[in-house]
Amino acid sequence: MTTTASSVAGRLVLHPGDYHVTDQSITLTTLLGSCVAVCLYDPVRRVLGMNHFLLANRRYAKDMPVMASEAGRYGIHAMELLVNKLLAKGGQRRHLKAKAFGGGNVLGRSCDEQDNFLCVGAVNVRFVREFLQNDRIPLVSADLGGNFGRQIHFTSTDFSVYMRKIPTSQSAHLVEEERLYWKRSLEEHAHDTQQVELW
Repeated sequence: MTTTASSVAGRLVLHPGDYHVTDQSITLTTLLGSCVAVCLYDPVRRVLGMNHFLLANRRYAKDMPVMASEAGRYGIHAMELLVNKLLAKGGQRRHLKAKAFGGGNVLGRSCDEQDNFLCVGAVNVRFVREFLQNDRIPLVSADLGGNFGRQIHFTSTDFSVYMRKIPTSQSAHLVEEERLYWKRSLEEHAHDTQQVELW
């Protein structure tokens, strides 16, 4: 995961592929379409963090376990970076709580109930729920799925998340940014797969 986040007066803006963990007074902000963001925090040690990621997969079968897939392994890496960094900052696993957002169907992928394949956003939503359940991290609130983007602000004062829905008609820039990120992720995934050598 890259760290291209930009900071403005107590506010840090995360872009696709970013994550950030801190024990300082701050508001973490991001724009989400098909991507998901997990806001993770330890309210006792007062440490918080957020990531912004998208699972790289073109088509995903509904009956396929996300966690066992290549896309799931990418998501696990994204989540473990966040969790481990938060623990290294003084957080304790038994105190961790999560809030999750995003996974909207804004990239124009098929989400037809008759199709056996999930759209990009739906795969991300399923992954986040499965990961948190498997890691026994309580998901205390969430706004996932739908056909719209979201802008979220995660504040360190009381760990509240403020969310504004963005209609797809008003999120052309967001959709293009995520489409490029998704394409880049697929290309990197294909390159990594080609580099594998069996012994």
